Amino acid sequence: MEAKEGHGTNDGDYRREGSTESFNVLVNEMTSNQQDIKTFAFRTKAMLSMMELKVQSAREQESINWHLASHGVPKSLHCLCLKLAEEYAVNAMARSHLPPPEYVSRLTDPSFHHVVLLTDNVLAASVVISSTVQHSANPEKLVFHIVTDKKTYIPMNAWFAINPIKSAAVEVKGLHQYDWSHEVNVHVKEMLEIHRLIWSHYNDNLRNANFQHEGVNRRSLEALTPSCLSLLNHLRIYIPELFPDLNKIVFLDEDVVVQHDMSSLWELDLNKKVVGAVVDSWCGDNCCPGKKYKDYLNFSYPIISSNFDHDRCVWLYGVNVFDLEAWRRVKITTNYHKWLKHNLNFGMELWQPGVHPPALLAFEGQVHPIDPSWHVGGLGYRPPQAHSIKMLGDAAVLHFSGPAKPWLDIGFPELRSLWNRHVNFSDKFIRKCRILG
Repeated sequence: MEAKEGHGTNDGDYRREGSTESFNVLVNEMTSNQQDIKTFAFRTKAMLSMMELKVQSAREQESINWHLASHGVPKSLHCLCLKLAEEYAVNAMARSHLPPPEYVSRLTDPSFHHVVLLTDNVLAASVVISSTVQHSANPEKLVFHIVTDKKTYIPMNAWFAINPIKSAAVEVKGLHQYDWSHEVNVHVKEMLEIHRLIWSHYNDNLRNANFQHEGVNRRSLEALTPSCLSLLNHLRIYIPELFPDLNKIVFLDEDVVVQHDMSSLWELDLNKKVVGAVVDSWCGDNCCPGKKYKDYLNFSYPIISSNFDHDRCVWLYGVNVFDLEAWRRVKITTNYHKWLKHNLNFGMELWQPGVHPPALLAFEGQVHPIDPSWHVGGLGYRPPQAHSIKMLGDAAVLHFSGPAKPWLDIGFPELRSLWNRHVNFSDKFIRKCRILG
């Protein structure tokens, strides 16, 4: 039997006609009575399905492109490190040991306010320290401990040697300058190897997925960022070993800007807990400032589901008070390694790659919530809404957690000014490397 007009074309043909022009043709055909309503509905549904697939594909491709753009080191930052390394070679001041001799005694003095940064980003470190000092009521009490890798040590030291911070003490130390015990070295290597295996396992699974049709989302891609394999990122679990003579520190991530005096954090009573962190949110009830445990952990395994609440808000990394004495007493690092081995035994399926998931497990029961205004994060994921502008101004620390860092081209223009105001654009190296606001 001869098919009705319009039905002779298969569904695939209609799916290829997902343009506005072909839809207009359909409407014209319908209005001129060249096809019946059933055919019109069939073809319209096929076109809408195709358009929906195109939109979904475009969004997934955008996520992939955004993810890739967040990985690279901008040419300007690479230039800055090279110029500073050259300065280190020719300028004795750039080679000055930090801190100066008159400040050395402060490095282990518990009466001072100790701030720890683990970073290989010179510009970001300068912003963290500049913003903290600018808003401090007592900058002379601040002692900054910057831990960096061997390749960044020279430019990092050069920057802070030729741009000394008034009043505050700044220590720059490379990982190659630590003399750890054989046991600690073995444990660090073991930790890195397990994290590498987790990352590789997750990467293999993701590569086998169909990017266009299996909903590979931004969260999955974020789990494969290079930071998941960063030694400096993972070494935060070894802060007590990095600073054996300190008992209380404030830890700041490299992608933060400090907006208010932080002195009261060192006076905070953690109620015998190990870490003070933001857990509750400024956004109201049943709203997490970060993510939930289910976003990081695999609750299909009883070892996870029987010990943790999937709908619970995670505590935020990036602005934390650590009681290192309590950390050592309850053996947080040992507990962390225990969970790493559990994950290995469960086929590396207990959590997504990254620093935060195993920390959530290791610090369980040892978190003291601090006021949400201390730490507003996620500014590298989304631009602020109009109603949140006041919240940004009230926050003690802004955290550009997420891919869109303020020093990258994909950073949000409406937020970049909050970071740029602490960049020394008059510096000759900043100008030479064309680091622009």
